[in-house]
Amino acid sequence: MAFAAFSSTAPSATAAPSTDPVARRRSPVALFLLLPGILYLVLFFLTPLVSLLLTSFQSPREFGDIGQFDYAFRWQNYVEVVTTYWPHIVRSFSYALAATFFALLISYPLAYFIGVKARKWPLLQSLMLVLVIAPFFISFLLRTLAWKQLFSDESFVVQSLKALSLLGPEAHVTGTAFSVIFGLTYNFIPFMTLPLYTTLERLDVRYLEAGNDLYASPFQVFRKITIPLSMPGIVAGTLLTFIPAAGDYINASRDFLGGTGTQMMGNVIEANFLVLQNYPSAAALSIILMTVILVIVSIYVKRSGTEELL
Repeated sequence: MAFAAFSSTAPSATAAPSTDPVARRRSPVALFLLLPGILYLVLFFLTPLVSLLLTSFQSPREFGDIGQFDYAFRWQNYVEVVTTYWPHIVRSFSYALAATFFALLISYPLAYFIGVKARKWPLLQSLMLVLVIAPFFISFLLRTLAWKQLFSDESFVVQSLKALSLLGPEAHVTGTAFSVIFGLTYNFIPFMTLPLYTTLERLDVRYLEAGNDLYASPFQVFRKITIPLSMPGIVAGTLLTFIPAAGDYINASRDFLGGTGTQMMGNVIEANFLVLQNYPSAAALSIILMTVILVIVSIYVKRSGTEELL
């Protein structure tokens, strides 16, 4: 009897799925809530991307004026821009990689001190965070222009370096690879420091103490514990630095820190769009830039073991 009673009250293993009307309404409601975001992405991301892709295959209009093109499938545009501007492509990613490396080298100790060591002094921690964020209150252009003035041939810095024989009498700082990489590194240090800080600020110092108790050297603790636990911040910071640095056109511009031999893809795209009115070449370069960045970022995130960031 007890078994029969239990069997009669136990839920059937083959019970039919719930037909609760509330559960059935969840999917349309969720889709309705997602609709504004989907429309935003379609209008302001997908549509310009498709337009850019179509523009990259345009061909010059026969007997047309400068800047007049017809829609076609002229894949030779990509061959022409790669053949013509391959030094700019290599230079863009080389400068971006160098700037990302130096930004990480500078930002990691800074973020570690703010997020771990300065926990005992909240006022100092807040002050240092304000100093990291402070450059955002000044225009990107003004900051870069200020460094142009500091690196000009008549500036006190350059004149002092020449007086100390650290620079030759005819040497220049602006218009060199050093000044462009320096400008990229300086301008994107906050983008590297803040993700690192948010990760290191949550780091449980008991792991570090456990490593010391197990007679690990400080370098071993750093390599085996601190680096792996801060890897999400490293990946996020390097991506936030590398991606905009590869497409930057301000630092490498001749009007700022760059010169004729330091032009990057951003400068070529700007010139083709605004000066030469060669829209297919500019669009093809933009597609190449986005594609290469996407491939590099995908491989980097995959190898770093942080696929959830994609």
